[in-house]
Amino acid sequence: MKINLKVHAEFDIDGSIRPTSIVWEDGRVFAIDRVLDIRRAASLKAGGMGMRYTCRICGKVVNLFNDENHWFMEA
Repeated sequence: MKINLKVHAEFDIDGSIRPTSIVWEDGRVFAIDRVLDIRRAASLKAGGMGMRYTCRICGKVVNLFNDENHWFMEA
């Protein structure tokens, strides 16, 4: 199952995207403390293929996916 999210991100001059914070379904904003890894990968739990950003948010490691400019996390 996918949890669709609004994501704030920085776009570099070379075209790379780096998420900086997420907006949860209820409107709360969580800063991304650190992006640990970026790679093309499939979401095995929710389906979809795109870029997987392994991030640390509030001390927890989570996978954030960007599939054709639609951001989501696995439920």
